Amino acid sequence: MGAYTFTNESTVPVAPSRLFKALVIDFNHIVCKLMPDVESIENIEGDGGAGTIKKVTFVEGGPMKYLKHKIHVIDEQNLVTKYSLIEGDALANKADSVDYDVKFEASADGGCVGTTVTVYNTIGDYVVTEEEHNLHKARFDAIVTAVVTYLLTNPSAYA
Repeated sequence: MGAYTFTNESTVPVAPSRLFKALVIDFNHIVCKLMPDVESIENIEGDGGAGTIKKVTFVEGGPMKYLKHKIHVIDEQNLVTKYSLIEGDALANKADSVDYDVKFEASADGGCVGTTVTVYNTIGDYVVTEEEHNLHKARFDAIVTAVVTYLLTNPSAYA
């Protein structure tokens, strides 16, 4: 078993508190609303806070059927969330889990700098390459882009 860590940082023109509220607190609703390949997101265990397990179900015919995430931390005061991908097609018998540590901070221009530390906990001697990580990261980036676009066109949302 190995652990492969990647750190990514991105800047968006939305206040960190608004992005956190939309992307973390209201994840189930906003992602279903904005991502056409997501059929549903439900809390299958817990109330949305630490310990909650979320199941994301994708529309039929796509490359993935479902994912399950376990929430470890949602810190609204410090704009930090920690969660793990614990089950689903994305693990592809290559990893036991993928851990995510995400922090939202204000940028000098009033926007947000998001930092994500991703740790792949692999099975056996499997090695996660940067190219493979970038494919997974692209999915997360698409969600963030959709949410940021929504927030920019709806300035009172999540204010």
